[in-house]
Amino acid sequence: MKYKPTHIFEKDISNCGLTGFISTAGTLVEGSVIIKSISLMHDRGNGLGGGFAAYGIYPELKDFYAFHMMYENSTALQLTEEYLEQNFFIELQEEIPTRRTQAIANPPMFKRYFIQPLETTEYREAIDYQKMTDEDIIVSHVMRINHGIEGAFVVSSGKNMGAFKGVGYPEEIADFFRLEEYSGHIWTAHNRFPTNTPGWWGGAHPFTLLDWSIVHNGEISSYGINKRYLEMYGYLCTMLTDTEVVTYMLDLLIRKHGLSPELASLALASPFWDMIDSMPDDDRELLTAIRQVYGSGLLNGPFAILFASNEGLIGLNDRVKLRPLICATKDDFVYMASEEAAIREICSNPDRVWAPRGGDPVIAKLQPGVA
Repeated sequence: MKYKPTHIFEKDISNCGLTGFISTAGTLVEGSVIIKSISLMHDRGNGLGGGFAAYGIYPELKDFYAFHMMYENSTALQLTEEYLEQNFFIELQEEIPTRRTQAIANPPMFKRYFIQPLETTEYREAIDYQKMTDEDIIVSHVMRINHGIEGAFVVSSGKNMGAFKGVGYPEEIADFFRLEEYSGHIWTAHNRFPTNTPGWWGGAHPFTLLDWSIVHNGEISSYGINKRYLEMYGYLCTMLTDTEVVTYMLDLLIRKHGLSPELASLALASPFWDMIDSMPDDDRELLTAIRQVYGSGLLNGPFAILFASNEGLIGLNDRVKLRPLICATKDDFVYMASEEAAIREICSNPDRVWAPRGGDPVIAKLQPGVA
């Protein structure tokens, strides 16, 4: 039988691939598992970006902020280390282990530092940090390094977690960073197909701040207004990509303004006004307030995102679901990916599989007591 063109069913690539999972009970899973999942979606990328975020990988140093640093030259390394020594207590510093990988030529230098802000009165008074939390101090230093030291970039800065990313397919990046040697209870991964932003090491996903990490499929067409809104609160967007604003927006809404993940998700992907108008009174008042207060935080454009933290993993689509996102559960595990096949590759018989509606967050939290 000869099919008409409209009846030829082929795989919808939809650019970029993302996958992630969480063990809500805190079970540690080797990196080889997430590598297997993202590798199945190889054809969603073009070799210009791959990356991973892993949580629970530094249990012996979990009280320190783990700065993963990328350096494009030795001058950037020297200036950054001088800066870190002036502003932090450094418990441990070392090169991030890598291996020679044929597909990756001339990579930047990578080091990690396990640090805490200085606690002396002289330091806090001199730098005007008396009323800032440790998290505020970390954020301010991340912005200063990324914006002020040419060739130096903070890849991740959270506790007991780390991001590993670069230019290449994700399986090549995983090989380069020896990710099979790590074990974590939350993993996310990204295969990039950049369309309107450059493919470079700092622009690969995930994007991070503190322990927030974001992987994204789509385009943030509201990037301009989102960026200007964030700059009012001291956030500086320096990574040359629209996805960066999502990370900072979540830090602002959840950490700084105290919104729950559910409310923060509603701010990023609010229902349309006609839907809000038809809601019951309480819901209508709440959503109206969110849209009025956080109108500049609304994300426009097609997107599917996974954002993780030391508290859990959240998946979210744009309001009309213009990018694919599939979720599944099996025992204490929750899986999220661009394709169901990427989930079944590592969980062959899930208890439940579903496609969340546009704008409805899927929130999987670690059980109480899981570090």
